[in-house]
Amino acid sequence: MKIMILNGPNINFLGIREKEIYGKENYEDICNNLKKEGEKLNIDVNIYQSNIEGELINFLQRAYFEKYDGIIMNPGAYTHTSIALYDALKSIEIPTIEVHISNVYKREEFRHKSITAPACIGQICGLGSEGYLLALQYFSKTLKNK
Repeated sequence: MKIMILNGPNINFLGIREKEIYGKENYEDICNNLKKEGEKLNIDVNIYQSNIEGELINFLQRAYFEKYDGIIMNPGAYTHTSIALYDALKSIEIPTIEVHISNVYKREEFRHKSITAPACIGQICGLGSEGYLLALQYFSKTLKNK
């Protein structure tokens, strides 16, 4: 099983930016933990990050051509603005879980609306980096049973 983890703008600054919201755990540690969990679950985990919307779309299209089984995506601020990411998710038809480290519903009003979530099978938010692990475990259970 092959899962793509795709992170949008500023996610690479975890551990640096707004620690009171996103915590002190840095991006590299989160990626290492996800790779270790993938090994435990016998999942090939590939992690990508970009601050550029078009590059995120390229990664989604790559997931289609490289036949990924699932995607875990934290679109960052593009969650609330990107019709292009929504269209890309709809076009590839790969089960995708949207993950947010913070609870977006406890934050500014503009963060309460996700444009990308309707193109996903589910959304996990507010559980820190644990949300990524939960999404991996979900795919491990559901995709292996298919």
